[in-house]
Amino acid sequence: MNKAKDYIQLHLNILLFSLTSVFSKAASVQLNRGGIKNPLLYVFLFLMVANCGIYAIAWQKVIKKFSLSTAYANRSVYLIWSQIWAVVIFHENLTVKNIIGLLIVLVGVMVVQRYE
Repeated sequence: MNKAKDYIQLHLNILLFSLTSVFSKAASVQLNRGGIKNPLLYVFLFLMVANCGIYAIAWQKVIKKFSLSTAYANRSVYLIWSQIWAVVIFHENLTVKNIIGLLIVLVGVMVVQRYE
């Protein structure tokens, strides 16, 4: 049960990290819409930097519970979260190649997990 809790914390931290790309893309959109005078640009830049800071602290606490190979293999799940955000928030298309790539990543994580 304790190991399950550790994995939940690890993946919540990865989810948190994936939000950095959301804030980054939102800042880019605001820059394109209103230039450097757009106040929303700075809101999203602040959120991006703050999110990275919180993630860095949380990541240091979480990786103490895992071997580095396991922690970093699981971190690749970030790609799955990023694709979910791209589709849900930014209405981007999900292609067959995207899905195949995400499945390869997921299988890779499962292979590493199997040997922990």
